[in-house]
Amino acid sequence: MKKIPSFTIDHVKLLRGIYVSRRDMVGGEEVTTFDIRMKEPNREPVMHPGALHTIEHLAATYLRNHPQWMDRIVYWGPMGCLTGNYLLMRGHLEPSDILELMQETFRFVADFEGDIPGAAPIDCGNWLLHDLPMAKWESRKYLEEVLLNAKEENLVYPER
Repeated sequence: MKKIPSFTIDHVKLLRGIYVSRRDMVGGEEVTTFDIRMKEPNREPVMHPGALHTIEHLAATYLRNHPQWMDRIVYWGPMGCLTGNYLLMRGHLEPSDILELMQETFRFVADFEGDIPGAAPIDCGNWLLHDLPMAKWESRKYLEEVLLNAKEENLVYPER
C-alpha cells in the first residue's frame, strides 16, 4: 500500500509547531489540515490521554465559538500518537494565518477554570478521562515555548 502523507514527514527532525499537513478539495472548496504539534515525536514524553482529551474538549469548544473563525472550523481532534492535534479549516491557509488564533486557543486552555465543556456521561463517550491541571500545563508550555516564539522551523515541515 502507498504511504499516507502524514507518514512521509520526517518525525526524527520534526519540531513542535504548526504545519500544513495536507490540502484537500471537498465539495469544490479547499480544506487545509494543520498539524498542531505539541511534542517532539520520539524525543520527549507524549501527552497523557486525559490531558489531550481535555485539550480536545476545550480547544474544539473555543474554536467553534470564535467570532472570527467559527465558520471556517471543520474539525479539531487529537493525534493517535499523543504528540498533538489536527485542525481542519475551510480555505487555503498557512500556519502564519492561524498563529494568533492558536495563541488565543492555547491561552484559553492554559487559563481555563471551571467545568470542562462536554465532560458528562450524556455528552462524552469517556467523560472520566480528563485531566485539567495537565491540560493547562501542557497548553501553557506549548504557548510560551513555541507559539509565542515561532520561527520558520516551527511552521514549515523539515526536509526528509
